[in-house]
Amino acid sequence: MVCALGASVCFGTATVLQAMAARAADTGGRDGEGTTFAVTLFLGAVRQWRYLAGLALDGVGFLLQIAALRSVPIYAVGAALASSLAVTAVVSARLLRVRLSAGEWGAVGVVCAGMALLGIASGTEGDRGGSSALKYAMLGMALAVLGLALLGGRLPERGRALALGLGAGFGFGVVEVAVRLIDSLAPSALLANPATYALLIGGGAAFLSLTSALQRGSVTTATAGMVIGETIGPALVGVVWLGDRTREGLAWVAVLGFAVAVAGALALARFGEAPEHSAPHSPSPDSVRGCFS
Repeated sequence: MVCALGASVCFGTATVLQAMAARAADTGGRDGEGTTFAVTLFLGAVRQWRYLAGLALDGVGFLLQIAALRSVPIYAVGAALASSLAVTAVVSARLLRVRLSAGEWGAVGVVCAGMALLGIASGTEGDRGGSSALKYAMLGMALAVLGLALLGGRLPERGRALALGLGAGFGFGVVEVAVRLIDSLAPSALLANPATYALLIGGGAAFLSLTSALQRGSVTTATAGMVIGETIGPALVGVVWLGDRTREGLAWVAVLGFAVAVAGALALARFGEAPEHSAPHSPSPDSVRGCFS
């Protein structure tokens, strides 16, 4: 749980640092639109120390995420990663001078309460090995998310951000499950394991889906979809197929903590990207989940 919460702090802080770097790179006048502007903005941001620090935090957070997934149930890690939005909100209030409403401060408290309940109730990592069918199912899901990302521009405008956000969440969820399905890091075993390809394709597809969602719709809607997709599905897979359990007699506490933490994260969904008045540039997916950027 310490690793899971550490990953949340890393990802949430990285979001703000990368947003600050992108804002500094945007001098106020657009040199172009669309892809040209995005590339110009990225090249300017990557020269900022804050952006590099954010990338470093993303890397540390990803390593902590892997360590957590090898030690505690997926449902606890997924909720912790969703709670990174609370970290972003608090750090934004400090560094970006973003004013949080009383309701948003309440949501931060709700997330903390949910994670505390999960910390009390979570058991150890499930002892079941993933079947070959589950590994191929994760690979199939990763390919489906990739297809959704590539076809994102053709989706109906209404509901597009939610669909792509859900797709991104499913992709990140595939990564969470795939980490548990990789038994050996030997090169020959990695190449022969479908979960390896599911992890790589799922992460890349999730990033593409989130990019499209943020560029084509509401940040709040896309982030809410991502939170739902990356928490509920992987949690069910962990419990049903991988044997994730809670401490004896505390299953109800874990369910309550999970629901409370996810609900609090959904209430903070607007912090999936830097607030508009703080970062007037086009939404940057790097500031949402930079470990796949």
